[in-house]
Parts: sequence; structure tokens; C-alpha cells
Amino acid sequence: MKAKILHTATELFLNLGFKSVTMDDLAEQLGISKKTIYSHFNNKTELVRECTLGLFHKIADGIDCICKEDKNPIEELYEIKRFALLNLKNEKSSPQYQLKKYYPQIYSTLHKKQFELFKDCVRINILKGVEQGIYRGNLDVDFVTRIYFAGMTSLKDESIFPRQQFAILPLMDDYLEYHLRGITTSEGRNILKTVINSNQD
Repeated sequence: MKAKILHTATELFLNLGFKSVTMDDLAEQLGISKKTIYSHFNNKTELVRECTLGLFHKIADGIDCICKEDKNPIEELYEIKRFALLNLKNEKSSPQYQLKKYYPQIYSTLHKKQFELFKDCVRINILKGVEQGIYRGNLDVDFVTRIYFAGMTSLKDESIFPRQQFAILPLMDDYLEYHLRGITTSEGRNILKTVINSNQD
């Protein structure tokens, strides 16, 4: 039952937002009483914490699997983007914004975990790309890793990128292309062009 509650709550939070979903909504969706939910979770904050960490670990495991597939580094970044967005339901309700506003402590913990995961993943991606000659050899790896993370994080800030003007899918595509055009060699740009064209088919 606890796993079922977590799964349903995560789906609702991603689709409707952390603040918008009440324990009554969750109980109704599951067809159970709130008492049953509270027998597994002391309060909504605890439920939000477990949902967000569970989703983080699911995405982290998925990214780890993608990185083991030995794709070229450009394809790898596109595959990671696709996987993350699929699991985040394209972030329809701006859950990151609601999490930051209403559950700042949970957001801070999650943000640190995301950075550590991102830092390791992108660092390895860059080094592999440099070794294969598709990323420039003179890159400052730590700078590129951090600026890429900072940019990705800012895409979710609706004060900078309002959703009525910037839909999340093309925004992510534009940013990933922007990032890659800044670090690729001529050989890498040819691969990037092929990947972009194949994604449009």
C-alpha cells in the first residue's frame, strides 16, 4: 500500500503541483481513507520528501543505465534529456517552482543531489567527447559542467521563461543545442546536425 500511495502521489504532484494536491485528493484518487495514508506517512511534508527522493533515484538509475550504453556523447545527452522529461511528465505544473516555494528544505536537499549527479554525469560526458574529438580539447570541464547545470536549472524559472511563452520541450531542445554548439568541434557539429535531424523525423 505504501508503494501504491507513493506512486499515485508522485503522479499527482507532477501533473498538478505539490501545493495543489491535498491529502483528500490523494485519498479520493486511491479510493482509501486519509487515515490509511497517515498510517504510512506522518504528514504531507514527509510524503513530498519521499516522493521527490524516490523520483530522483529513479531518474539517477535511468541516467546511469543510459551512460553505460556507450552512445556517443551527443546522443547520450539527448537520450538523458528525453528520459528525464518523460519521467517528469514534461513538468506540466512547474513542480520545481512549487517545491522551492512551499517546501524549501526539501528543494534544497534535492537541488544538491541533482547537482552532484549532474556534475559527475556531465563531466564524464565532456571528457569522453574530448577524447573522441567531437568536443573541443581546450574546454574548462568544471566551468562547462557548472554553467550547463545553472542554465538547465534556470529553464524551470518561470520568471525568466514564462510557460505561456516558452513551452518546456522546445526550450530544452534549444538549450541543449546551444550548449553543444559551444563545445563541439566541426566533427561534433556534423554529429549534432544528424541527431537534430533524426529527432525531427
